[in-house]
Amino acid sequence: MGLLESRTYSLFARMSVALVFFIGCAEVDRGRNEDKPKMDIQDVHAGVELIVLGNVQDAGSPQIGCQKSCCTDLFSNPDPTRKVVSLGLIDYDHQTTYLFDASPDLPSQIDVLNEKAGFERSKMPDGVFLTHAHIGHYTGLMYFGKEAINSIRIPVYAMPRMHSFLSKNGPWSQLVANENIVLKSLLVDSLVELPQALLIQPLLVPHRDEFSETVGFLIKGPSKSALYIPDIDKWERWDKSIVQFIKQVDFAFIDGTFFDGEELNNRPMDEVPHPFIVESMNLFQGLSQADRAKIYFIHFNHTNPLLIEGSNEVKQVEAAGYHIARFGMRFKL
Repeated sequence: MGLLESRTYSLFARMSVALVFFIGCAEVDRGRNEDKPKMDIQDVHAGVELIVLGNVQDAGSPQIGCQKSCCTDLFSNPDPTRKVVSLGLIDYDHQTTYLFDASPDLPSQIDVLNEKAGFERSKMPDGVFLTHAHIGHYTGLMYFGKEAINSIRIPVYAMPRMHSFLSKNGPWSQLVANENIVLKSLLVDSLVELPQALLIQPLLVPHRDEFSETVGFLIKGPSKSALYIPDIDKWERWDKSIVQFIKQVDFAFIDGTFFDGEELNNRPMDEVPHPFIVESMNLFQGLSQADRAKIYFIHFNHTNPLLIEGSNEVKQVEAAGYHIARFGMRFKL
């Protein structure tokens, strides 16, 4: 099904009418963790839902060249749930799927998305929304090329600099020339309207913008809404209030790259600025318990102890009322 073109609206005027927010907790499918509650199949295969397709930072886990304990066992015994960050969106009524970010793990993520949705495993997404031009967030587009699936006109939504980067630089420009993908323009303070009353809004955020600007996305479904900001330099550098956004949405998937400043001991932290999770928890401590429960940290560096279920850091985060985004989690919108 084709996507409707982007329509520009006044954010606050449109959202005040269109968005009705509900406080809710995620309905969870955690894959191999059989002790976790599962959603009823009739509830899953209707309406709209988000699914976590990856929660790891761009370079994956294990990371190339890493000889730390967090990687060595994983080289020999890979964990199939350690995938680079991406969200999938399923619209069951229109039989459509969308991706937020095109990671290097895109082939298996599309397979999981279709399998969870009950669609044909070979189905390609009906749209891809890109946050920025760092390797974990767009390089999966390569699998749409003629060396792989040789797809036909998959809509790829991108901000102006990202649009230009893909159009003018190989091998991405070949995808455009061969019409494997069709670039769709995103603009700040605009909304993309999809079927099923789905609204997607890009939010410009400060990050290392070498080749493109960086955005997060506000995703509004028929009943609930989600915020997706996998990368940002620091919350205080943003011209918007993350606290206010958390209060307005039902789910917030936000940058959790590093747990604290002691984690990365081989590079200066100012080369890779992100809000440490301990900083974010301190910023959010004034939120109500219900608002803290909306937060799902995501985009973990391979060194982040939140990747290890049952770690002391996981217990600390969960005891404070927050969540860790895990592969396969599902959220009704």
